[in-house]
Amino acid sequence: MFNCVFMPILQIGFFISNFRRIKMKKRVILGFMALMLIVVLFAGCGNKAVDNDPINEEPVNEEVESLVLEATDDFGKTVSFETAPHRIISLAPSHTEILFALGIGDRVIGVTAFDDYPEEVLNIEVIGDFNGINLERIIELEPNLVINYGEGNQEENQRLEEAGIKVVGFLPESIEQIYSTIERIGALTGVDESAQQLVNNLSIREEAALSKVKDAQKVSVFYEIWHEPLMAAGPGSFLDQLINLAGGENIAFDADSPYPNYDMEQLVERNPKVYLTSNDFPEKTVESIKTRSGYENLDAVVNDRVYILDGNIMSRPGPRIIDALEILVEAIHPDK
Repeated sequence: MFNCVFMPILQIGFFISNFRRIKMKKRVILGFMALMLIVVLFAGCGNKAVDNDPINEEPVNEEVESLVLEATDDFGKTVSFETAPHRIISLAPSHTEILFALGIGDRVIGVTAFDDYPEEVLNIEVIGDFNGINLERIIELEPNLVINYGEGNQEENQRLEEAGIKVVGFLPESIEQIYSTIERIGALTGVDESAQQLVNNLSIREEAALSKVKDAQKVSVFYEIWHEPLMAAGPGSFLDQLINLAGGENIAFDADSPYPNYDMEQLVERNPKVYLTSNDFPEKTVESIKTRSGYENLDAVVNDRVYILDGNIMSRPGPRIIDALEILVEAIHPDK
């Protein structure tokens, strides 16, 4: 500030103090120079003042401010926001994991009793369990957005929408659909760049996993969803896709649904070399599976290739889906 205001005054003063001792012709020249000095120096001060004045900072891009956040869910419903939703309720652990992976876990205000990852989720209010969701509590929490796993209950959806709450539903059953779900949730919540980066990173890991088994011989695999009655991961399930991608051949490939009951005689006939299941209850162990009636002659049992995997990772169609793929590659092709 001193240099900008007082230095011009001192320099102008120098001209004035010596003005009378100079001949007329030179007076005219010096007078003109003094005038120009005043203009230039104070103009310089004016520019600096503008640069440092927060009022004159570059204006916010109005086009970005007015951008509509929009996405269409898996059931044809298009939802849009003028500003990013900051109070979100997730009704599926996989959706919750997506929100946290996108860096917006702090916006989640309600989850289900099944949500346990990441650890911060355990501090969020539970609004749903085996008995369903607490619709009244959800409305009290005044969320901007509720994300269903699947289409959800139509009557409950209607009540939420009547309360001014927007509802969407996603039901991904493949890696590609999981990527799409991530991108659409990212677009709807205003973090589409983070969503794209997350999908890119997952895609790179997917390619690395696939490269390990691209030339490997297929190995017959059975994935047990439940044991009484026996249920399998069938065609159309994301587990079926993962098995095939990991270099396995799902023996339940021709079942009539994604999660069918599976006939014990057919299991013995097709004789899988690898038997997979999840740690869904403490009593399920490798030994308890091996000692089941009729299992003693299965190749997977004889060759000690029965594996119990992390059920949360294997069963959730979210950002840990590539963790599941990597686990399956190791289980089916341990030499890779």
